[in-house]
Amino acid sequence: MTAFTKKDERSLLELLTVAADRALKDASTPSESIDSLHVGNAAAEAFNSRSGLGNALASQMGITNADTKRIENTSASGASAFLDAVDAIRAGRSDAALVIGGEKMSAADTATSTEIISRITHDAEYAQGVTLPSFAGLAADRYLREYEADREDLAQIAIKNHANAAQNPYAQFKNEVTVEDVLESPTVAAPLRLFDCCPTSDGAAAAVITAGGDGVQVAACESAVGTHAVADRSDPLMIESVRRAGKSAYTAAEVTPTDLDVACIHDAFSILEWLETEELGLAERGEAWRLTIDGTTASNGELPINPGGGLKARGHPLGATGVSQIVELVWQLRGDAPNNRAVDGADLGLAINVAGFGNNTVCTILRGGAS
Repeated sequence: MTAFTKKDERSLLELLTVAADRALKDASTPSESIDSLHVGNAAAEAFNSRSGLGNALASQMGITNADTKRIENTSASGASAFLDAVDAIRAGRSDAALVIGGEKMSAADTATSTEIISRITHDAEYAQGVTLPSFAGLAADRYLREYEADREDLAQIAIKNHANAAQNPYAQFKNEVTVEDVLESPTVAAPLRLFDCCPTSDGAAAAVITAGGDGVQVAACESAVGTHAVADRSDPLMIESVRRAGKSAYTAAEVTPTDLDVACIHDAFSILEWLETEELGLAERGEAWRLTIDGTTASNGELPINPGGGLKARGHPLGATGVSQIVELVWQLRGDAPNNRAVDGADLGLAINVAGFGNNTVCTILRGGAS
């Protein structure tokens, strides 16, 4: 992957090419061996006035004999591209697939970027001025009122993920933060503050998937939709697409939540780390916050969550995030992560990449090659 940054001077196509070249080199796979190319990108037309990314990237890399396409699924575009590549391998349509996810969000000003992201919500809710941060703020307020966690406990998610990102050379934020830093940062959607929210980012990530080999294995990659309008959900603290995708992935991989060694959770807002952890069966309802407080989800805990810093601190270039989660898991399962954030003995990892506020989710489970 490339380093995730607030502003990268390279073009979107250049970012995608750099990540792709690094993945091919890591896999010792020449570009001419690639027979399918899957590009995950959420909004190149809106951010960069650019379309035809798959074809442009194939030309840039000299890939001439491959099925090529661009996959869009808002903030889950990266994992959706990965799923498309996995399906191509499963169906026998591809023997060597290259997945690249990327976004260059800095090309748009703040007002334009906010408008692009706001359009992810249901039309009726958009018309009422409700945004993704609004949903997250409402969910955080309800969670803190219904359960025993308090605002200082919620701040521990940002503290943990910033500490992990500080050890990740690819992360956008490398500064550790304190409870005071989080609680004194500007209010975004009460009770959430700036340090509870992921940033806009530039960056790209890539992976090579082949039909055989003794490397990290794709044990499962499954997707599910949820109720689009949050107001139509029976419980705003339940994200049904995460639950459904997770359940399907566990079944496909023939594992249970207790088998996992590490997880990359879609923490676009701090509260989502708790809500998704519970939907995935990694904690009982209303109990995920305890795992943060007792150190279970720290990088040296029993179930590390977001050892690379998560969306909160690694950054969130929309189309790149899902693939960057895969890259992080591969590093952890191969033992390539630096010692100061390595998950000791990790053999089974899960990544969850969410579109919007749970409109759609892709869940991937990877198994170490030694299994």
